[in-house]
Amino acid sequence: MRGNDAVAGSLFSYVDLEKRVRADHPLRVIRDVVNAALSAMSAEFDALYSPFGRESIPPERLLRALLLQAFYTIRSERQLVERIEFDLLFRWFVGLGVDDPVWDATSFSKNRDRLLAGEIASRFLATVLARPKVKALLSSEHFPVDGTLLEAWASTKSFRPKDGSGPPPGAGRNGEQDFHGQTRSNDTHASTTDGDARLYKKGQGKEAKLCFMGHALMENRNGLIIGATATRASGHAERLAAQHLIEPHAERAQRITVAAGKGYDTQDFVAGMREINVTPHVAQNDNGRRSAIDGRTTRHPGYVVSLRIRKRIEEAFGRAKTVAGLRKARHCGLPKIDWQFTFAMAAYNLVRLPRLLAAAA
Repeated sequence: MRGNDAVAGSLFSYVDLEKRVRADHPLRVIRDVVNAALSAMSAEFDALYSPFGRESIPPERLLRALLLQAFYTIRSERQLVERIEFDLLFRWFVGLGVDDPVWDATSFSKNRDRLLAGEIASRFLATVLARPKVKALLSSEHFPVDGTLLEAWASTKSFRPKDGSGPPPGAGRNGEQDFHGQTRSNDTHASTTDGDARLYKKGQGKEAKLCFMGHALMENRNGLIIGATATRASGHAERLAAQHLIEPHAERAQRITVAAGKGYDTQDFVAGMREINVTPHVAQNDNGRRSAIDGRTTRHPGYVVSLRIRKRIEEAFGRAKTVAGLRKARHCGLPKIDWQFTFAMAAYNLVRLPRLLAAAA
């Protein structure tokens, strides 16, 4: 009798996932936006996947699953696959039926790596923002830009001389390497675990760590991220990345503004912005030096407004680190870090869209 019940249960399923998700659930709005964006990207997915060989995980389902990982603070892809197995909400969002088998965690990771071959994360971010209802929420004139440190997966113990000198790993007391009194720099040392990570610190008296830098461009009207990238950590990375992110928007006819912190108050950055028809609303750094921002900029009321609103970009960085798992990188190598950071910024936008679209309706 028990065996017959098992057979009957495998043949008939009475669970309708569409009815199990309440009508006002925020994921419904997000899923509609995501589906429209993924449909527009179908040609790019076709170019990445060969029509021959073993059947792989559909990229649309893969990206929906990775969004759930960023939404719900799931630490690993193995835990994500396990959650999809028993969570009906997750199955509905990804596009799996109640009886559909869930992928193996190893296959999931291999298929995810295939998406890194293309600029899928940045294209996904741009495609979501290009949807008509979302595009209506964006400002086209005023933008803040900022950067944040992303701690690398590699340990400082892996930061060793490039010429191979020095004691072998674990040669110190209790297997710990003693770096006291040693001079280490990115010119002479490199991580053996992640060659793209750089030793960097936020300021004087701060601890130096192996890290990357994430950079984001936000629009002023609703605080949505419209551009993102990750770079190697350096003293010039923030300003170079800011110029890279703002240039596509500076090609328009009207003059635009870009707000930034004191770290961007340099003669070369301010002059570079003005050359491409951008007004730099940069916070003045006059501590023992002369600011590159003068009365031509600070006298306008919009300058104060820009500096006040620019702090909202920290919300995206904070959510990426606390919720999306970027407090410490889960991958090695700049391409994967760039992909993960950009995708986390897209997830931040999607989380905010249900309320913004409802208010605009």
